[in-house]
Amino acid sequence: MRKYITTQGDTWDFIAMKMYPKMGAEKLMDILLDYNPEYIDIVIFPANVVLSVPEISEPVVSNLPAWKR
Repeated sequence: MRKYITTQGDTWDFIAMKMYPKMGAEKLMDILLDYNPEYIDIVIFPANVVLSVPEISEPVVSNLPAWKR
């Protein structure tokens, strides 16, 4: 499990794009939300929030939104 320390203005989709650059990243923000439920209400992060970032070996492909999977 990796960690990510936010900078002022980070958003979930931006963090996903940064941490998973080759996997259709913004779609993986759901995984980040699952691993960091204590921050689920944050849309735009302040600086220095430490998030858990799981390792993902295969791209997650789905055309359905998370609530329909």
